[in-house]
Amino acid sequence: MAGNGPALSLVVTTYQRPDALAAVLASASAQLEPPAEILVADDGSGVSTADVVRAAGRKCPVPVRHLWQQHQGFRLTRSRNMAIHAAQGDYIVFVDGDMLLHPQFVADHRRFARAGCYTQGVRILLDEPRTRELIAAPLTIPTAGSAGLGGLRRLYALHAPRASDRLRLAANKLIAIKGCNQAFWRQDLCAANGFNEEITGWGPEDKELCARLEFSGIRRQSLLFGGIAFHLHHPGAARERRAANEAVYRATLQNRLRRCTHGLDGHAD
Repeated sequence: MAGNGPALSLVVTTYQRPDALAAVLASASAQLEPPAEILVADDGSGVSTADVVRAAGRKCPVPVRHLWQQHQGFRLTRSRNMAIHAAQGDYIVFVDGDMLLHPQFVADHRRFARAGCYTQGVRILLDEPRTRELIAAPLTIPTAGSAGLGGLRRLYALHAPRASDRLRLAANKLIAIKGCNQAFWRQDLCAANGFNEEITGWGPEDKELCARLEFSGIRRQSLLFGGIAFHLHHPGAARERRAANEAVYRATLQNRLRRCTHGLDGHAD
């Protein structure tokens, strides 16, 4: 049963990793406070991914929608905008399709939502053996003392809502901006024209969006000891577009842009 707070849409981005996606959707379906809907933003995966989404939809207590775009290279920004356009919730939480969610992940993000703010969450890196174990048994949620958690970030696995509230601004100095666990009010995303689709391939699409929001007066808060998500191990992404994408980000900073030119409005009906 959903708790008090905004109607929340959970967006899970994916591409060609159905085993990880199945585990992530299992953890999303087992939330103590479910989202209003789950949107799988798919950057052109094959039929195995569609099968996973359909299977999850049969078991999940909320609607699970599969949003697919043709694969034309790494177009994460476009797939996220596709999800923003389709979302029916007032508040949108984005996670990657390799992030296993703590049972109170949605409840923490819903409780933490504040007008005039966006939320940066954390990720806890898993090694390869632990990743294999959790793909097989995704509801076996690790704790801070579990084996296979990377470095000091294992402390992020501590669940302490009162500490989260006290540290929501101080934690900005500790937690880097990463799009794998972020939450925004939909109206703020629309005002900023969503993610910048000039950024394709690996790059700072998350930082670029957050910069535009902050230039518009939307402040960052960081969710530490809550909104916990475990990052399944995978090889690093190719970074041949890094220089071009960082140039887009620098231009946004230099010009203090509040909206991008090629973004969400390209998905209007």
